[in-house]
Amino acid sequence: MKSKRSYTMGARAEGMAKTRRRILQAVRDLAFETLNLDPTLEMVAARAGVSVQTVLRHFGDREGLFGAALDAATTDVVAEREAPAGDVAAVVRIIVAHYESRGDFVIHVLGHERDDERFARITEPGRGLHRKWVADVFAPQICGRAGAEQLTDLLVVATDVYTWKLLRRDRGLSRSETESRIRQLIDAVLAAPGSSSGGTS
Repeated sequence: MKSKRSYTMGARAEGMAKTRRRILQAVRDLAFETLNLDPTLEMVAARAGVSVQTVLRHFGDREGLFGAALDAATTDVVAEREAPAGDVAAVVRIIVAHYESRGDFVIHVLGHERDDERFARITEPGRGLHRKWVADVFAPQICGRAGAEQLTDLLVVATDVYTWKLLRRDRGLSRSETESRIRQLIDAVLAAPGSSSGGTS
């Protein structure tokens, strides 16, 4: 049986973890609302409902807070984009849902990556993450095929946030129409000579 001291320590650790998550969520919310990746500690603390000293106790300084927020956001993105390999219909639904949630913010970040090192710290890993995601979810269609690298390049473009923006924002298409266009692009790539469109409909 656990001692009262053990329960107390466990409750304290759980409370600290919840506070940490609340602070990181505050950073994310402020970034989405203000399109600014450099909120003050006072802004973060106020949004999280804690003191600045509590923020510092958890993350050390603003740089530590930014690094932790970036790590948490990356973990969230990977989870949001998880899709069954080879199921093209599911892949399209999931990537469009992801862009519906984060796409406008990502477009803003991409537009400032050359002006602000903090933006670049998001976009550079993001490109690698997206390419790996494409390689993973389309592995049944492209692994071992001639021209697999070229197919991956084209699938990266077909599922890129800018493709979503061109269709959804610039053209003003509905979400379902956007999904349909992206699916047509993917099918065309996979049906090219030397490739196969063997995804799940």
